[in-house]
Amino acid sequence: MTEAWYVLHSKPRKEHFLAEQLRLREIDLFNPQHPVKTVNPRARKVRPYFPGYVFVRIDLDRQGTSLLDWMPGAIGLVAFGGEPARVSDALIQAIRKQVMAIHTNNGESQEGLKTGDKIMVHSGPFSGYEAIFDARLSGNERVRVLLSFLSDQQVALDLPASQIRRKLVGNRQFIKTIS
Repeated sequence: MTEAWYVLHSKPRKEHFLAEQLRLREIDLFNPQHPVKTVNPRARKVRPYFPGYVFVRIDLDRQGTSLLDWMPGAIGLVAFGGEPARVSDALIQAIRKQVMAIHTNNGESQEGLKTGDKIMVHSGPFSGYEAIFDARLSGNERVRVLLSFLSDQQVALDLPASQIRRKLVGNRQFIKTIS
């Protein structure tokens, strides 16, 4: 067998530590992270793209699974039916491309909202209402939207970012949840 990508499950909030352990053992890894805006200046400025997981490229026939299973910070390889789950090179490349795009846009996804964009609230008490995106608030989890209730008066609301979606023009459906 040759080298292939696998998913290594890490202990909670130990992705960075596990990645360092892998680097020390010269194991090829991919630990995608994204920048976050934090309120606390001492908090980490980057967070894992996949909390609890790190991708490793290894030849399991040559190395075996015990090296990864007993590594400090690791829980073990993700497996289905007792067989470690492989990840295709194409998927790793797609994830790399998406992470690169997020870094290029200063933490915003390519479909990031701009002030004035029309959105729909899809969950919570204001579900079904149209609004206008105003701003991201501290952290990445909250946004401010302007909601029109009566006679063109707008009310500013702070909502979890997971409750809104960009509104597309025409008959097309809503796209990706903003996070």
